[in-house]
Amino acid sequence: MTSEPPRFRLGFLTHVQGHDQDTARTYRNAQELFTVADELGFDVGWVAQHHVSLEGGGLSSPWTFLAHAAARTTRIRLGTAVTVLPLEDPVRLAEDVATVDALSGGRVEVGVGSGGSGLEYAAFAKDVARKRELTSENLDVLRRALARDEVGTPGFRVQPRPGDFTRRVWQGVFSAEGAAYAASRGSNLLLNRAAYGFDAPTDEVQRPWADAFLAAWDQPHRPRVGLSRFVFPAKDRRTALRAIGGDVHRAALRMAESGAFPRGLGEDEALRRFHAFYGHPDEVVEALRRERVLPVATDLITQFNPAVPDHDAAVRALELIATEVAPALGWKPASPAGSVPVEPVATGV
Repeated sequence: MTSEPPRFRLGFLTHVQGHDQDTARTYRNAQELFTVADELGFDVGWVAQHHVSLEGGGLSSPWTFLAHAAARTTRIRLGTAVTVLPLEDPVRLAEDVATVDALSGGRVEVGVGSGGSGLEYAAFAKDVARKRELTSENLDVLRRALARDEVGTPGFRVQPRPGDFTRRVWQGVFSAEGAAYAASRGSNLLLNRAAYGFDAPTDEVQRPWADAFLAAWDQPHRPRVGLSRFVFPAKDRRTALRAIGGDVHRAALRMAESGAFPRGLGEDEALRRFHAFYGHPDEVVEALRRERVLPVATDLITQFNPAVPDHDAAVRALELIATEVAPALGWKPASPAGSVPVEPVATGV
């Protein structure tokens, strides 16, 4: 009797970007990615919150967006990676989260982080130097609100009545200390697609963070590790590079201005710094099998950012991820709507 390989959850993350300034079209295309991913069997669709416009888009109001996605999909879970928590009123955020969760039939995942844009913090009259403190304070309130405890004033509880969010809160972190702290709060772990400010490969940098998280975990339920990775399969490596190479290179040069990357990077080094997996699906699978964090991940969250491939190329990449890349790593499409969700486990790949 042979045992099946353990199942992990497959996700995709969009930063809601396009190459033109037609934001309405960009938003419609991003919504279409959710419906495509739903049909392909992806387990979770994630959005990233950006109050400052990205080139060709950027999503300021993720929960409004996810409410619309809930109406267009039937099965895929809906999450933020991340909501910039210090810039939110945690009670109002809990109301939005509870509403989308009710409308979607309990499909919400809440990922939060501190952000870091000084311009965003200034726009909301918040002190960016206090971002960690504000994140902790607001997360405490958000958790209590989603647990339907009294918040704000005696007698007040959020509505609609929230579901059980014990296992559905995630924190984005950028250090081993941050990972251990997230575990101590009972939050699932979100790891970014790239580790900035390091010369070593991203997975070498982040694996100790994941290990610190797992070592510090003391909750009765199983922890989840969400691994965000830049994954872009295509017909061949040349086709993939045409779709993503220029965007990634330009993004790396912009980030070098803030010191996140060294100056003067070429395209190949930019792709390495963003820890990109691209090319023919077989090449992508081979590279992912060498990924050092993937063996302890429960969720593989694929994204194309900082590249902004055209819509047809993005749809085709999602198809290849769901039909060729992820299955080769042991993933199986989610159960049909209405069935009991499978508890994610470490991939072991």
